Amino acid sequence: MILSVNLNKVALVRNSREGSSPSVLEAAKTVIKAGAYGITVHPRPDQRHIRPEDVYQLSALLKEQHPEIEFNIEGNPEAGPRENGYPGFNAFIEQTRPHQCTLVPDGDNQLTSDHGWDLKQDAEKVAKLVARYHQAGARVCLFMDADEGQIALAREVAADRIELYTGPFAEAVRRFGVDSSPARDSLARYASAARFATHNGMGVNAGHDLDLQNLPLFRSISEVLEVSIGHALISDALNDGLFKTVQNYLTAMGAPPKNH
Repeated sequence: MILSVNLNKVALVRNSREGSSPSVLEAAKTVIKAGAYGITVHPRPDQRHIRPEDVYQLSALLKEQHPEIEFNIEGNPEAGPRENGYPGFNAFIEQTRPHQCTLVPDGDNQLTSDHGWDLKQDAEKVAKLVARYHQAGARVCLFMDADEGQIALAREVAADRIELYTGPFAEAVRRFGVDSSPARDSLARYASAARFATHNGMGVNAGHDLDLQNLPLFRSISEVLEVSIGHALISDALNDGLFKTVQNYLTAMGAPPKNH
């Protein structure tokens, strides 16, 4: 299980004032130095946090200085260009050619991603998008609920991986405790979904509200290859510093820091 750090919240703080502080680019350099394996961004059309220039600058940084670090761009593939300068999700993928793109079915006004794809309804359009991003050289991951019926359809549209939406698991741990029956029951559902996806030839990522409390339990799912963490990690970094916090998360995952 490897760690990709989502830098959206660094950009959110920066955008609360005019200027460039805190720097998303410098944050990326710090998390890489601390041993993270990847950088994730989720640019939204309203530019509430990550902006287009952040995507392009991060892409250039990783290609020129850290080609071993995975770049993952998340977002709604149906989000087209906007008058505010957002170029559309397709443009990000085709212009930067990231290692991975994670397709998320969220609307413009959603506070955060909170559900996976309904491929019983959207399979045809998603299959076309997957093929398009494969042409750009990206590994394509679909944001999915822990629903084996839906996961089976993800394989049919030629997705390389799924990202399990872990909000319900995190909520069970938060409400009832990490050693509670609800938390263990939720973990079992995610473990079953991860095994099912792996058995059907797909890699498994996970993300949403994973933190230092619930990661030691979640890491027991051996099929999970990668977790993307932003909100909790950046929040913890306010107390402990970004470098130390990345290393704390790697420890909680049982993952050694990546050597550079």
